[in-house]
Amino acid sequence: MSYKDTLNLPRTELPMRARLPEREPDQLARWQEAQIYRKARETARGRPRFVLHDGPPYANGHIHIGHAVNKVLKDIICKSKHLAGFDAPYVPGWDCHGLPIEQKVEEQIEAAGESVSATEFRRRCRDYAQTYLDIQRNEFRRLGVAGTWEDPYVTMDLAYEAQIVRELGKVLANGNVYRGAKPVHWCAVCGSALAEAEVEYHERTDPAIDVAFPVADDPQGRLPMEAESPAVVIWTTTPWTLPANQAVAVHPDVEYVLIEGGGQAYLVAADLAEATASRWGLGEPRVIGRLHGREL
Repeated sequence: MSYKDTLNLPRTELPMRARLPEREPDQLARWQEAQIYRKARETARGRPRFVLHDGPPYANGHIHIGHAVNKVLKDIICKSKHLAGFDAPYVPGWDCHGLPIEQKVEEQIEAAGESVSATEFRRRCRDYAQTYLDIQRNEFRRLGVAGTWEDPYVTMDLAYEAQIVRELGKVLANGNVYRGAKPVHWCAVCGSALAEAEVEYHERTDPAIDVAFPVADDPQGRLPMEAESPAVVIWTTTPWTLPANQAVAVHPDVEYVLIEGGGQAYLVAADLAEATASRWGLGEPRVIGRLHGREL
């Protein structure tokens, strides 16, 4: 007789082996077939609303661990709010515009040795974005994330773009748009504006210099004028910006001293007075004035 036959063990239909790679897609398919998410939305109708505004991923490749963490955490929030008595829908979306997609399509065109019109190029960009939108949608579903996957918001949908124009029209009508000037990163090769995150810089070494800005006037009498030509000292690693300087900033909670050397007075932070005098060869600094930043 086997010892196991002498034990009163529970009998279940659960298999001994999990076989997750096989069972997980089947479970997700059953949820979808049973329309579990739609039923949850119907159950929550009329409850207080909790809306999670989801920043869209970029339709430009397979998902990675960053996507997984982002979507799973948002899924946990929405599901927990649903269980807490809220109507917590989740509407996924995709960002389908931008330079990365254009670059990928350009690579395909160059590899094929083709020459296409601007209209054809835009069509191919749409096709490329749609391809990865569908891929990412299936990959997000495999994570068990519940949402309106059949009806997401997609920035390249014509209705979405039309609504952007309508909202811009409201902003214009309210007088909140004006013409101004601002620096824009521009790619001469791509002929397109660049986001700041798309700009990469080479390592370089630049000079660090001290600069003494002469005080032209002191109408409030804040600086002790016992020495000739008082100057405010700054330190910078971007000396090419000096011609555009409009002001010198001081810290309101830092103590400053006016030190004399070579017939001129320099305003420096008190803690840096000795180091500054030594670096400039002024010898022992002679303090002729002392004040806090908030006094300037």
